[in-house]
Amino acid sequence: MKLIICPIILFFSLISYAQTEEYSITNLSLNNEFPHFGLMQFGEGKVLFTSYLVDKKGKVKRYQGEPSLGVFQGTLDGAGGIISIEPLTIDPKQNKSHITSATISPDGKQLYITIRYTNKTKPKGDFNMNNFHLEVAEYKEGIGWTNFNVLPFCKPRYSYAHPTLSKDGKTLYFTANFRGGKETTKGGSDIFKVEVLGNNSYSEPKNLGSMVNSYSREMFPYLTEENTLYFASNRPGGFGGYDIYKSIIGADGAFTKAKKLPKPLNSNKDDFSLIMTVSGAAGYLVSKRIKGKGDDDIYFFKKN
Repeated sequence: MKLIICPIILFFSLISYAQTEEYSITNLSLNNEFPHFGLMQFGEGKVLFTSYLVDKKGKVKRYQGEPSLGVFQGTLDGAGGIISIEPLTIDPKQNKSHITSATISPDGKQLYITIRYTNKTKPKGDFNMNNFHLEVAEYKEGIGWTNFNVLPFCKPRYSYAHPTLSKDGKTLYFTANFRGGKETTKGGSDIFKVEVLGNNSYSEPKNLGSMVNSYSREMFPYLTEENTLYFASNRPGGFGGYDIYKSIIGADGAFTKAKKLPKPLNSNKDDFSLIMTVSGAAGYLVSKRIKGKGDDDIYFFKKN
C-alpha cells in the first residue's frame, strides 16, 4: 500500500513490469514503499483505493501509534494510468482514521466502508477492535461523506469487510467470518450478499455457497456489470499466497464454479482487488509480487 498525494493532478505514468502470451501487466508509477490497495470503481471512469494519509511534508499521519489509512479517488485516463488523485472528502467530525476499503453506490448517494475501530472511535456495543466492520454514509454538499452508521446485520464480535455493489445498487456483497446458523462461514472468511432495502435496511446475509467459497479465506469481491464476480482466495491449488478467481452469475442467479485466473494476473505472492474496464479487455489489480516497489502495488493489465 502507499500514498503520495496532494490536492493537485498527479499523472501516473506506467512502468513496464512483465509480459506473457495472453496479458501484459505494468506497475503504476504512483506506487512507492507505502501500500496501495482496496481498488473499486465508481461513476464514469472513477476509482477508489486505500493508502496511508500523509501531511504536507509527506510524513505518514499516525493515530494511536498506527499509520492512518484513508480512501483516495482518481480518474482512469484511458491509457492505463490514474490521474486527478485526491483524498475522498469525509466529514472530519466523523473521525474515520482506519478505513481499509470503500465503494460508492451507483447513484452516488451512499458510501460503504470497511473500518477498524479504536477505543475513541468505536460505537456503542461490544465491538472487537481487532475486527473489521462495515459502515454506510451519506453525502452532503460542503461537508462530504457524513452520518456514518454500522450496517444493522453486522455482529460486533465478528469481522465484515470489502463491500461491493451490483450495478443496480440493490445487492451488496462483502466478506465476513461470522458463525452460527444456516449461512455460517465455512472457511476463515466467506463472501456473502444482502439485498439493499433502503433506509439502512437489509435482508439477512446469505452465503454465496461452495461454488465460490472454500474452507480457506475469500476476500475482496468485485462484481462487473456483466455479473462476473472476481475475488481473492488462499485456497489450495493456487500459485502462492492469495490468488484471484472468477465466477459468473447465470440468469437463474446461480454461480459457476470459481476458476483461478492465469499468470501474470496471478503470481507466487498475494494478488487481489481486481477491477475490470468496461471493455473487459483490461483492468487493474493489487499485488505484492516480486519486483514491486515496496508493499502492495497497483498494476494495470491488458490482453495482448
